[in-house]
Amino acid sequence: MMHDRRNKIVQMISSTRMVKVSELIKTFNVSIETIRRDLEYLEDRGYLRRVYGGAVVKSMYGLEPDYSSREIKNYPEKVAIGQKAVELVDDGDTLVIDIGTTTLEFARALIGKKKITVITNAIKIAAALVDDENIRVIMLGGDVRKGELSTSGFLSENNMSLFNVDKVFLGIGGITVDEGITDYNIEESNLRRHVLKKTHKIIGLADYSKFGVIAMNKVCDIERINFIITDSKTDKYMISKLKSLGIKVLTVDV
Repeated sequence: MMHDRRNKIVQMISSTRMVKVSELIKTFNVSIETIRRDLEYLEDRGYLRRVYGGAVVKSMYGLEPDYSSREIKNYPEKVAIGQKAVELVDDGDTLVIDIGTTTLEFARALIGKKKITVITNAIKIAAALVDDENIRVIMLGGDVRKGELSTSGFLSENNMSLFNVDKVFLGIGGITVDEGITDYNIEESNLRRHVLKKTHKIIGLADYSKFGVIAMNKVCDIERINFIITDSKTDKYMISKLKSLGIKVLTVDV
């Protein structure tokens, strides 16, 4: 029974890249002490890395899930986060909307609701917004990444240097208190660093699976973020820690 449970945990984390203690307790109908012993055992053998409230795949710094799998994973959470983020947008704002599956849902939620200018390096986001007469879309140039359909590189960075914006809505690959905001692609992460220099308000959008994850490229320290919008499945200790650092955390129920 114990070995079957631990094997199942390994399968789960290989598939989802993150597991939560609370979910494992419900799945296997065992105590929190049992799950903690399981995770400690599996961490000692290199299967995972324990984080606040759960565990993540151990060697994942440079391994990015493909876009198609990310697009459907935690879809209800992403939609709810995107809808909540619209509340932080004012008519007349100039925004940067970053590449990402959650930021795409945010862009879709903006349609028909605000009179704004949007700068983006995501072709899918530009395509989603371009037919709205009240939204002006500015597409950053650069090298186009297959699958993601995003632009990056020196052309994107040079383009971005010409603008100042009210708010940045940031896609997030991983978020921890110690390592801050991280992501997988080198060029896109570098563009994000340029973007963050051009605004005073940074709003991160991240479902619960991004917390405790550390990707290869550091985008910024956690203190640079003004708002985090996430879902109610996110570890409560992590939320409390972010709030103690002065970050405003908004959660949505799904």
